[in-house]
Amino acid sequence: MADADGLRLLVRYFAGAAAAAGTDEERLEVAPWTTAADLAVLLGQRHPGLVRVLEVASLLVDEVAVRDRSQPLVAAGRQDVQVDVLPPFAGG
Repeated sequence: MADADGLRLLVRYFAGAAAAAGTDEERLEVAPWTTAADLAVLLGQRHPGLVRVLEVASLLVDEVAVRDRSQPLVAAGRQDVQVDVLPPFAGG
């Protein structure tokens, strides 16, 4: 369980991101000031094959697209956050 100041993340990987990470999802605990950019670095360290995917992937935080990866993942007061990693999709 996270302490009062930490964020609990459920990171879900889709398509090529899941293949690169070797899993469909994982749970992490991070500092409350963690940005999307920080998370991308952490995920790349945990799953080196994911680095290239993260460079082009879209990140959704609680189903909202992240436009600025320098912003914290969540507003103050929230502790449980869902992050989706969506690689570019082709086809239609």
